[in-house]
Amino acid sequence: MPLLVGGARVDVSRPPGDMVRAHPHLEEKAKLLRSQPAQVVEPKGLLYVQQREFAVTTPKDGSVSILGSDDATTCHIVVLRHTGSGATCLTHCDGSDTEAEVSLIMSSVKSFSNTTACGRLEVHLVGGFNDDRQLSQKLTNQLLRAFDLQPDDVHLVTFCVTELNDREEQDIHFPIIYGIAVNVKTAEIFPATFPEKGPDEDLRSAHVLTGAPLTNIYDAKTEQLCIGPYFWGPFPHVDFWLEQDDAQILQNLSTSPLAEPPHFVSHIRSTLTFLKAHPFPSRSLFPDRKPRIYKKNEEGLWEQVCSDKI
Repeated sequence: MPLLVGGARVDVSRPPGDMVRAHPHLEEKAKLLRSQPAQVVEPKGLLYVQQREFAVTTPKDGSVSILGSDDATTCHIVVLRHTGSGATCLTHCDGSDTEAEVSLIMSSVKSFSNTTACGRLEVHLVGGFNDDRQLSQKLTNQLLRAFDLQPDDVHLVTFCVTELNDREEQDIHFPIIYGIAVNVKTAEIFPATFPEKGPDEDLRSAHVLTGAPLTNIYDAKTEQLCIGPYFWGPFPHVDFWLEQDDAQILQNLSTSPLAEPPHFVSHIRSTLTFLKAHPFPSRSLFPDRKPRIYKKNEEGLWEQVCSDKI
């Protein structure tokens, strides 16, 4: 009941490079994925997943056809799919509590696959690079071990992480792929970028910045995106951070300052500004302690169906 590649158990005690050498098709598949240009995914039919969020749905979903996430530097994006039911989960892991997170996404996919006799669980890992602090390598190892601990067989199908997702430019390392999407109808996985990362982008980012655990944001049965209720206290030194220049924010609030996408600092500033405006979300955002709920409208875009907008 371990992590398998080509039907053989992965020895997670050995470096991932050994596994790739033992299973060259993994390297070929990673090479193929890296060679694809990133597709721009428009909001219609998209469910965007932020860091420390996950979402699971099935091909029967009438609202969501694409799950996606990007802006991963040392983070890894994980897609777990059951080939029988088609139930597909996408999550954006940062190493905060990998073992618990893997158990959570496993149970979420299995909950849609219990009545399916045939099929198997397949996992796709993408992200990270050869960063100076070796945070990517650490997360790769954590994920492999966590999947190997599961009571079910899990088949590793895509392995485009860390050294397999690394490029070097003037002695500086960068990820090749920063984001991916999965088509839940066809199971296609491809590099992607997303002009729209909402709804409630700042609120969801604030939840992460205040130390949130991995959170499920979607109810596939009702086809509703559910945000919150989230609770935090005043963010420490928020005025200090907002006064810092871009270089200081990049250096101190990123795990990989040299490899961040261009919008990283503006995104952090926006999130900090939001945290300053909402030091007690229980009062200003969730006074009734109910989630902010969105459904796709006829145009395929998220529309809030209850509670007032921020």
